[in-house]
Amino acid sequence: MTGHMRLGFHAPETEEELAHLVAEAVDTRTPLEVMGRGTKREIGHPVGSGAVVSTEAMVGVPVYEPTELVMVAKTGTPLAQIEAQLAENDQELPFEPVDLGQLLGYAPGEATIGGVVATNISGSRRILKGAARDHVLGMRAVNGRGEVIKSGGRVMKNVTGYDLGRTLAGSWGTLAIMTEVALKVLPAHREVRTVICFGLTDQTAIEALCIAMGTPYEVSGGLHLHAAIAERFSNEDIAGAGAAVTAIRVENAPASARYRANSLKQALLAYGPALELDTERSRAFWGEVRSLKMFQSTPNPLWRVSTTPSAAAKLVGNLSRKMRVNAAYDWSGGMIWMETPALTDGGAVDIRRTLAEFGGHATLIRAENATRSGIDVFQPLDPPIASLTAKLKHAFDPLGILNPGRMYRDM
Repeated sequence: MTGHMRLGFHAPETEEELAHLVAEAVDTRTPLEVMGRGTKREIGHPVGSGAVVSTEAMVGVPVYEPTELVMVAKTGTPLAQIEAQLAENDQELPFEPVDLGQLLGYAPGEATIGGVVATNISGSRRILKGAARDHVLGMRAVNGRGEVIKSGGRVMKNVTGYDLGRTLAGSWGTLAIMTEVALKVLPAHREVRTVICFGLTDQTAIEALCIAMGTPYEVSGGLHLHAAIAERFSNEDIAGAGAAVTAIRVENAPASARYRANSLKQALLAYGPALELDTERSRAFWGEVRSLKMFQSTPNPLWRVSTTPSAAAKLVGNLSRKMRVNAAYDWSGGMIWMETPALTDGGAVDIRRTLAEFGGHATLIRAENATRSGIDVFQPLDPPIASLTAKLKHAFDPLGILNPGRMYRDM
C-alpha cells in the first residue's frame, strides 16, 4: 500500500474499514490516537498522534441471548445503551463499571463498552463478582499491523499464545483496537440493602469492612469515605452527618437481602449503631459512588490506588502528613480514590515514595495537561515487567503506532 494517510479524525463504521485505516497508518508510519467517544481521553499521557481513530460509529448488539447470559456488542456502543437493553431482561454487567464521564466533563452513560473493557476500571461489585476482564468471553480487534484478530466467544479462530480478552482488557488501546466484545452478563438482584456506620477512623473502618467480607452474607460493596467526601452526597442522612461514612452492601432476593443486612448490623454492633438504606436509597447511593460524584465538584488531581486492605489506612495516613488527602476506600480498602492538592506534580513524588514503602500501584485519573505531561501517569514498571510489556507491545503493534506513549513514554 502506498500514499499518505489523511490526518484528522476518523470514525470507521466497519471492522474492514478500520483494518484498512490502520494498515494505511502502518504504511505511512502515522501514529494513531485510539478512543471510543473520548470520555477517558484526558487519562494518561497526552498522545502525540498524526490522526485520531474512534470506534464511536461501530455500534450495535449483534447477539444477545438472555437465557444464555451472553451479550455480544460492537465496541462503540454506549454503555447506557448496553445497560438499558440488559435492564429490559432484569440483567446487568456483573462488574458494575465505573462511569468516569461526568468526572471528566462528559454526560453520564457516554462511555463506550469498548472503553470500559480497554481500561478495565471496575466498580464496587468487583470484590464479589470480579473485574471486567473476568467477564470477557471473546473479542475481535485490529492489531497494529492492520490485521483482524479474534478469540473465544462465538468466533472459531484463536490468537495463538494469548488470552486475547485478558491481554487487551486494561491495555488502554495500546495493543489493538477492539471492534467487538462478547460478555458474560448476570441477573440483577431485586433487593439492595446498605448498612451505614458513622464516624469510624480509617483503620477501624477497614477492620469493620474486612469483618463484613469474612461473613457468609456475600457483601457486594465495602466502602469508607472521609467526612469531607461524604458531605458531597445527595442522601441527607449521609451528607448531613458531618462524619466519615462506612457502607456495606448486600444484594439478593428481598427476604434474603433484609436478613443479611440485619445480620451484618448485629455483627458490627461493636462499631456503633448503624443506619440501613432500603433498595431505592441504596441504588441512589451506589449510583453516586459509581459516577464518583464525590470528586466531581473540584478540579483537583485524583488518583486511583490499588493496595492491600491491611496497608490502606497506613498508606493514606502517611501521605496525609505530607499533603491534604481526601480519600474514598473501595473494595474494603483494596482500592483507594484519592484527591490531592493542585500541586505541580499532583503529589506524584510523595505517592510513589509511599507506595514503595507500603506496596501498591497508582494511576493518575484527573489532572491538568501540564501535570500529566511531566510525570508517570501509570505506575512505573519494574525492569522485568517492563521488558515483558515491551515484548507484548511489539507482538501486537511492532511499529508502535497505537496510542504511543499513552501509558509509558517509550511504548
